[in-house]
Amino acid sequence: MLQHLPYVKLAIVAVFVASTVYVHRRGRVRLGFWRQLTDHSTFMAPINCLMYLFSRLPPWPYLPSEEFEELRLLDEHWMEIRYEARRLAEAGEIKASDKFDDAGFNSFFKTGWTRFYLKWYDQQAHPSALALCPETTSLLQRLPSVKAAMFAALPPGARLVSHRDPFAGSVRYHLGLSTPNSDDCYISVDGKKYSWRDGQSVIFDETFLHYAENRSDRTRIILFCDVERPLTNGLARAINRGISDTLIRAAAAPNAEGDRTGGLNRAFAYIQQVRLFAKRIKARSRLAYYVLKWILFGGLLGWWLWS
Repeated sequence: MLQHLPYVKLAIVAVFVASTVYVHRRGRVRLGFWRQLTDHSTFMAPINCLMYLFSRLPPWPYLPSEEFEELRLLDEHWMEIRYEARRLAEAGEIKASDKFDDAGFNSFFKTGWTRFYLKWYDQQAHPSALALCPETTSLLQRLPSVKAAMFAALPPGARLVSHRDPFAGSVRYHLGLSTPNSDDCYISVDGKKYSWRDGQSVIFDETFLHYAENRSDRTRIILFCDVERPLTNGLARAINRGISDTLIRAAAAPNAEGDRTGGLNRAFAYIQQVRLFAKRIKARSRLAYYVLKWILFGGLLGWWLWS
């Protein structure tokens, strides 16, 4: 059996390469090829292709709301949700983390984006959310398909760079709560713009490249949810939930003392030191940075193939 191991490894590499090429070419808007190779979504490409293969949804950037009838509950109660969101914003609770404990959204804080977590891939809401947002957390408790939720604010002049989320096990729901109600404040998914409006919701596939920008003079506040992707295959559903309940759940970040912090975020303070070191190298010489990066990845791949 051992004599067949090299062929098994080569088959795994072939699947990984084919999946990466598919993810790269999916959609009209694409990253540059070399940037795609180092993008975090590349490492999840084989799993994501499995999610796409068995998805019950059309392969479109924006998704039909009819596929998510249960989310009408949030649409119908948007004014109560807005009341709690505005109260949080006035109290300064929708904010950036002041520690290295939110790896998933750390880069967004640099342009002014802020958040208040309601739940994160857990059965229960954050204790701080239960205390400060009883109506919203009660509504979310009735929606098991909603895996994560937060209030997210985008101030005037803020812009989130083009990116795609790494895991295709969910889709994204946005509900406008307190918005500029202007085309100057929008999200672009695979090159198609959507402008938020109070009381209106949109659902999109966050694994397409997307970015957001607020050119208005008012802060935008929305309810932001990860909703489990509907799948047609039981094994694919089990894989999706297994990854969500372990890897994605480990990215939980707190609002306050007493909220759960996932294992990835507990390690993030140490990982950030490595990232800062890499950025210092990149600032001095981009060539040296990429040479070292490819030596590292190439060395690991070579060791795995020939060990």
